[in-house]
Amino acid sequence: MEATTILPILKKKLAFLSGGKDRRSGLILTIPLCSEQTSMEELSTTLDYLLSIPSEKCKARGFTVIVDGRKSQWNIVKTVVLMLQNVIPAEVSLVCVVKPDEFWDKKVTHFCFWKEKDRLGFEVILVSANKLTRYIEPCQLTDEFGGSLVYDHMDWLNKRLVFEKFTKESTSLLDELAVINESEAGSQPDKDRPLDGNFLPSFDPETVLQTGHELLSELQQRRFNGSEGSTAWSPMDDELLAQPQVMKLLDSLREQYTKYQEVCRQRSKRTQLEEIQTKVMQVVNWLEGPGTEQLRTQWGIGDSTRASQALQQKHEEIESQHSEWFAVYVELNQQMAALLSAGDEEDLAELKSLQQQLSDVCYRQASQLEFRQNLLQSAHEFHGTAQDLSQQLDGLLGMLCADVTPTDGAAVQQTLKHLEEKLKSVEGALQGLREKGQILLDQISNQTSWSYGKDIVIKNKENIDHIQSVMEDMQLRKQRCEDMVDVRRLKMLQMVQLFKCEEDATQAVEWLGELLDALLKTHVRLGDDAQETKILLEKHKKFVDVAQSTYDYGRQLLQATVVLCQSLRCTTRSSGDTLPRLNRVWKQFSVTSEERLQRLEMASAFHTAAEKILTGCSEQSETSVDLEVYEEVEAVGKSLLDRLTVPVIFPDGSEQYFGSPSDMASSAEHIRDRIKLVEVRRLQQEEVEVEAAEQRLEEELEPTLRDS
Repeated sequence: MEATTILPILKKKLAFLSGGKDRRSGLILTIPLCSEQTSMEELSTTLDYLLSIPSEKCKARGFTVIVDGRKSQWNIVKTVVLMLQNVIPAEVSLVCVVKPDEFWDKKVTHFCFWKEKDRLGFEVILVSANKLTRYIEPCQLTDEFGGSLVYDHMDWLNKRLVFEKFTKESTSLLDELAVINESEAGSQPDKDRPLDGNFLPSFDPETVLQTGHELLSELQQRRFNGSEGSTAWSPMDDELLAQPQVMKLLDSLREQYTKYQEVCRQRSKRTQLEEIQTKVMQVVNWLEGPGTEQLRTQWGIGDSTRASQALQQKHEEIESQHSEWFAVYVELNQQMAALLSAGDEEDLAELKSLQQQLSDVCYRQASQLEFRQNLLQSAHEFHGTAQDLSQQLDGLLGMLCADVTPTDGAAVQQTLKHLEEKLKSVEGALQGLREKGQILLDQISNQTSWSYGKDIVIKNKENIDHIQSVMEDMQLRKQRCEDMVDVRRLKMLQMVQLFKCEEDATQAVEWLGELLDALLKTHVRLGDDAQETKILLEKHKKFVDVAQSTYDYGRQLLQATVVLCQSLRCTTRSSGDTLPRLNRVWKQFSVTSEERLQRLEMASAFHTAAEKILTGCSEQSETSVDLEVYEEVEAVGKSLLDRLTVPVIFPDGSEQYFGSPSDMASSAEHIRDRIKLVEVRRLQQEEVEVEAAEQRLEEELEPTLRDS
């Protein structure tokens, strides 16, 4: 019988074992009757439960039953006493009926329990509460009978419920653990046996053990039936087998639970090993199956930058799928490492084999993913370089096909420099394409089989042909551009030469114009004497020679421009008006230089004749000069003076004077002074001649006069 089944009855406190003992060490059973009608059936049930608690040894010492009838009627007391005969006749040694002080005196004579001792099987005495200590020590009586024993019925009932619950759960748990441990020990070699649903016990061993330890602690502290600090005797002490039973159950439970933990550990280890093996095979099967198939079907490198980018994106998707399995590999590797560090020798070989198999597969797949990624990256760089080179070649070809209309030689040279830079850039890009293409070819040639241990032909010929075709095509395009650059370079050099000839011809016209301007403005002097005039004549000839060379140089340059224009098949840009300008300036210079030459020659003749007169008269005073000479000097001088006043008339009808008016006036003044000197010399000569004639006349007349 369990307390939980009759808990409402037990709560009524119809009877209880307070833990007190009589002088024979028998347990004291107290039946507190109340004024209300007591159910004999419930009382009998309570007595049956209470009498099931003590051990047989305790029962052999007998019970002292205290029937408290102070608040009850006599017939109920009598009924209870008679009921004891049927319930516990052998265990009862003494029944103490606590009576009211004076209420039952007359009734006792009608029924004497002592006379019925033989029939009842135990002695019954009527005693008042204050005289109960004659039979039982005060320390063994509760406070309602004037004793010092402390008893809390609800506390006892709660503790009893805990004890019974622990006893029931621990007993059931021990049976279950024993069955589990025995079944596991018997089936240990069978590692493939699936987990049984009865492997888990009905109760949590930790909770049951904790409950037992708390209960044992209560029992050991003698607090089961009283408050803290009480010295009351516990009804659940050694005599009631509570503490030894709890200790025995705890020991057995700990033993079985330790075995169960080991069983669970072994089962968990086997389960974990089986799960690891399952996951390892899942990873290996996927990597060697769908994963390898994905890589095997992705063998192309694309034929353009966009195609290679699409392949890279596809490869990233493949890597993303692989990364999920690689994450499982990392987790499994950590689990296997933990098992290896704390595993049994029988599992080490299997774990190491699984770990090695998984590592080999994952490393191979990862290396092939990395190889494929590097291959696609190289292909992307190759196609990117080819695309850049193609754009550069298109740009260079566009420059070569466009008409060149430069404005000057500097623009042509700048264009030529830009063209050379473009060609150099193309050569560098082509060299880079060759290097990247060779790297890609090397990677393709070193490509390993996608399948482990299987010879699978990788479709690399198409990739190799494509790479070589791209490089050859770029080489041919570059060669065509080089040929066109050579032609364009020659044309541009001719254009530079053309612009240079035109520029130099223009410069020759300017130089010739400067010479003409210098001739008109600075070549004014005619000389003060014949010697100076002669020097000026020599300088003038040299000056004319320089102008002639400049004119000839300009003519040659203009002829060269005509030849270059014919070669370039273009009309002349500036030689068309440069030649007329050159000829016009040259004609103006020729007219001016001729006029300058005539003036210098006239001045030379004038100075020579004048100096001849002046010098001859001074050296030979007696020598006379013919009048014709004077007339000639005078005529030349006047002609020269007249010439100085006449402008130079160019072929186009324009006029230009030599020097400034002051310069011309100075030259004319000097000539006039010379003419005056010659005139004075003439007069002097005439006077001398007159005097000489008179003297000759006198000499001729003197003889005549003398004769007469």
